Amino acid sequence: MSDEQPKPNPEEILGEASAESVESENNEGETLSDAGAQISALENQLIDARENVLRAQAEAQNARRRAEQDVEKAHKFGQDKIIADLLPVVDNLERALAAIDQTDEAMKSVIEGIELTHKSFVDTLGRHNVTIVDPEGEPFDPQQHQAMTMVENPDVEPNTVLNVFQKGYVLNGRLVRPAMVVVAKAP
Repeated sequence: MSDEQPKPNPEEILGEASAESVESENNEGETLSDAGAQISALENQLIDARENVLRAQAEAQNARRRAEQDVEKAHKFGQDKIIADLLPVVDNLERALAAIDQTDEAMKSVIEGIELTHKSFVDTLGRHNVTIVDPEGEPFDPQQHQAMTMVENPDVEPNTVLNVFQKGYVLNGRLVRPAMVVVAKAP
């Protein structure tokens, strides 16, 4: 028996080495193209993430702005209901003044008390940005006035307010109660 092993053929050795190097080059090429694809995917994810962050920041800023506007409106118009509930008191004071005989000396102190109370009430409303809508002689404005009736009157232009049944009130530019009025119409 011989202990000799067959000698490898040099061409076989070179063939195996070149096959390994080709495989190695293919793996490196695949690895580079995989890395390029991963980089491209990560760049796209980064762009998407930046866009999402910008959207989130814009939404947060819009929400903050809306909240500030809501708070401002609540401060400006939060008194709507209480003012609307107090307006009949002013109306009743005006009716009381209209009903009392102004020439009666015995009622002079009562008239004075009601006038002072009315003035104080109206001044208090004014301090809270409530303005009176008393449109007698002005053109009819459906945004501010409520027409109770129309009367023919050749002395004034049509759609002119002839008489005010009940004054209107505005809080910070927003109508709390429209003025109830009589409007002129053409004969």
